[in-house]
Amino acid sequence: MDFDYSEQQNMLKTMAADFLSKECSKSRVRELEKDPKGYDPIVWEKMVELGWQGLILPEEYGGMGAAFMDLVVLMEEMGRNIFPGPFFTTVGLCAIPLLRYGRESQKAGHLPLIASGKNIWSLAVTERSGVFGPGEMTCCAEYDGKGYIINGEKWFCQYAHVADWLLVICCTGGTGEGLTAFMVDTKKKGIKIEMLETVAGDGQCRVRFKNVRVSSKNMLGKKGQGWTIVEYLSRYALVLKSAEMCGACQAVLNMAQSYAKDRVQFDKPIGSFMSIQHKIVDMLTDVEGLQYLVYQAAWLLATGQKADTAIAMAKAMANEVYQRICIDAVRVHGAIGFTMDHDLGCYFRRIKAAEFTLGDSDSALDTVAAGIGL
Repeated sequence: MDFDYSEQQNMLKTMAADFLSKECSKSRVRELEKDPKGYDPIVWEKMVELGWQGLILPEEYGGMGAAFMDLVVLMEEMGRNIFPGPFFTTVGLCAIPLLRYGRESQKAGHLPLIASGKNIWSLAVTERSGVFGPGEMTCCAEYDGKGYIINGEKWFCQYAHVADWLLVICCTGGTGEGLTAFMVDTKKKGIKIEMLETVAGDGQCRVRFKNVRVSSKNMLGKKGQGWTIVEYLSRYALVLKSAEMCGACQAVLNMAQSYAKDRVQFDKPIGSFMSIQHKIVDMLTDVEGLQYLVYQAAWLLATGQKADTAIAMAKAMANEVYQRICIDAVRVHGAIGFTMDHDLGCYFRRIKAAEFTLGDSDSALDTVAAGIGL
C-alpha cells in the first residue's frame, strides 16, 4: 500500500484548501446554518468550474474521470473546512449508485446534470425511528398496472429541501420486504418536504409521500434490489464521510495546538504544561491513526479488494475520534470552544450528525465483529 499523494492529488489538495479557505470561512459557515437553503449557490457554481461535482464521473457524462481516491482527498479537505452544502449527498450518496446500477438512458439523462451542478440529489432511506436498516421501512410503492404509487415518510434526508431529485428506497413486496430504489422528481405532486431543526444546522429534512406516482422507468436497478444498492453506495459513502470527519479532526487538532502555543498563563504558554502537552499528543495519535484507517479502507475499496471490515473500522474510529478530539480541544480552550461564536463550536455541533450517517457506531462495530468471525 502506497498512501503518498500522486502529483494530481497534491494539486487537487492544494487547490481545494485554497478555495475552501477563501470561500468557506467559519463566519460564513455560521451564516449558512441559519440560511433557508443551507448552502451558497454561488460557491456551488464555482465548484462546477473546478469540476468537483463531476470529479469521478466519466468524461462521456461531462465528468473528469478521476479516481475514487481523488474524491477521498477532496472530501478530507471539505471536512477540514466543514463545508456546508449538498455535495456529499449528491455525489457520494446518489451519483455513485446511479453510475453503477443505472441504465444507459438513466445515466445519460442524469449524470451530466449532476456534473454541471444543475441537479442536486438527496438520499431517502431512513425513516422515523432513525435506525439504518432494511427491517425498519414502512414507506411503500405499490404497482397499479401503470406505474408505482409511493406513500409514507422518509426522515433525515439531507438537503432534500433544495434537491431536484430523490433516490428513494421503498417496500415493493410488503412492509419491510422487497426493497426497491426509485428516482423521484421532487416537483412531483404529493411530495411535501419539511426542514428538521438540528444542532448541526446540516439541512436534514422529512419527506412525506402521498400518492406520488412514479414510472417504472424511474426504477434504479431491478425490483427487490434496493438494499443491495444501499449496501453498495454505503461502502463508498462511509469512506467519504470518514475522510470528511478525518479532515475535521485535523482542523480541530491544529486549532488546539495553535491555542496552546499562544495562550499564556503564569507567564508561560499553556502548551508548556505537561497536562496540555499530553492531551495534544493523544489528539495527534488519534488523528494519525484515523487517517491511516481511512486511507487503508479507501485503497482496498478502490482496488476491488474485500473492504467491508476496514470500512467499518474506519467509520467506528472516526465516530469515536471526532467526539473525543473535539471535547479535548474544548478543554484546551478552557471551554470557550463550546460556544456558538467560536470556530471550534462549528465542528463540535456536527459530531452526532456525522456519527449517525449511514448507521451508528454499534452497526459499524457489528460489521467489524462479523468480519473477524465473532
